[in-house]
Amino acid sequence: MTRANPPLPPLDWLRSFEAAARLSNFTAAAGELGLTQAAVSQHIRFLEERLKTRLFSRLARGVALSPEGAAYLPHIQSAFATIGNSTAELFEPRAVQTVTIRAPISFALLMLVPALPVLAKALPRIQLDLVTIHRPADYDLPGSVLDIRFGNGSFPGREADRLTAERLVPVASPGLTGVADWTSLPLLLVAGAREMWAEWFAAAGLAGHPRRSHRFDSFVAAMEAAKADAGVLLGSRPLVDAALDSKTLVRLSDYELSSTSGHFLTKASTARLTGAEQDFRNWLLSRLSAPA
Repeated sequence: MTRANPPLPPLDWLRSFEAAARLSNFTAAAGELGLTQAAVSQHIRFLEERLKTRLFSRLARGVALSPEGAAYLPHIQSAFATIGNSTAELFEPRAVQTVTIRAPISFALLMLVPALPVLAKALPRIQLDLVTIHRPADYDLPGSVLDIRFGNGSFPGREADRLTAERLVPVASPGLTGVADWTSLPLLLVAGAREMWAEWFAAAGLAGHPRRSHRFDSFVAAMEAAKADAGVLLGSRPLVDAALDSKTLVRLSDYELSSTSGHFLTKASTARLTGAEQDFRNWLLSRLSAPA
């Protein structure tokens, strides 16, 4: 037979106890609660009778908690805090909170922007202030705790969580797929860490001297050029995955070169995240995190 839980003391008794214990004074507790001093004193007396324990020692001026009262107080305060937090979380409207994040323009446009409707549903009270990065020095500007960086994961002074593991594959628009030898087509170049055509050809075991063409300072610009039939792009997966799925770009080889580079969500090691920043961080990692 299941044993019934003992009845809890009435809430107004517990509120009077918590206020009197915190303020060490029945009169002050009465003022805070909007009650008379006699009502608070009665609540305490009823509670002590219910618990069969003396909770206060009456002094000439005010009161002092007994050892039993001192042991009881943090449990009551914790219970009140839980009720208050749950009530606010479930029923009180909360202000929209802004999370500022810096990200390379290609990642911002190809990965973050398409995910905004999902973010709005998952975290409806968070709005992003998205700052796109064009030069490494842009990361040094103030105003952002979180940022997304491309590299091998080593960022001095920063904690980093991997979001993507880059894989490189040649892609082009459907209009260029009829060419017998795609390596004779112009190759689109991306400045920086993704200028890896020579590495791809060597790893794929393809000889020859491919014809190079236009050079771009962002991957997303080079990708638009590839869609416009300007040449072949060494596509970075998963950045090109949506274009491959929609067939605005098609892959020209089955071989993918795995790179040690990728995108990482980072923050300064000494920085403390706000609740909104932590919620966004958890959401982004659950959606995009890739194995190291």
